[in-house]
Amino acid sequence: MRGGDERSGALFSYVDLEARVGEDHPLRTIRGVVNEALAALSGEFSALLRAMLLQAFYSVRSERQLMERLKFDLLFRWFVGIGVDDVVWDHSTFSKNRDRLLEGDVAAKFLSAVLAQPRVKRLLSSEHFAVDGTLTRNLRQLRDMRRSGVMEAFAGGGNAHGVAKKFSNSIDRSRFLFETYNPVDLEKVRQTDAARLEGR
Repeated sequence: MRGGDERSGALFSYVDLEARVGEDHPLRTIRGVVNEALAALSGEFSALLRAMLLQAFYSVRSERQLMERLKFDLLFRWFVGIGVDDVVWDHSTFSKNRDRLLEGDVAAKFLSAVLAQPRVKRLLSSEHFAVDGTLTRNLRQLRDMRRSGVMEAFAGGGNAHGVAKKFSNSIDRSRFLFETYNPVDLEKVRQTDAARLEGR
């Protein structure tokens, strides 16, 4: 930790990937589930399917970044089943093989095999689901912004057809959108708008 920056330059390094991954790491359990699902399939695309799972789990944005992580990350190598000295695929090769995999039924069969396992079934439920709060907040802000724009348009004397044309949607055709964007009490909106303009 302290001292000069000297490297030992050892000729050989024996790294056991299995020993490097902690016993309580979540990917150990996931790898067990994946291995059982792959045993039901032919196992031809096992490394590719595991790499695709890592890309989804760790939100890796591109195949190029995924291949870079596979080059340097021992955890990724262990999960995919690539040895420390094995060469990682080129990103374009990975993309082409991934496309072939998705065009066929292999990915769908793999996911079906994963979901059919008893360990996974007890984690699934149709009674509830999780939603990312940032997405709902952004959607609410967008809806509020559009609603306030429509309310101002109506307060200025606009009609539903004009507002629909301006906001590029069919408010007059869709009852749901019309009820959502159309103000309930137009007179109160006009009074509020006038008071707001006087306060500027």
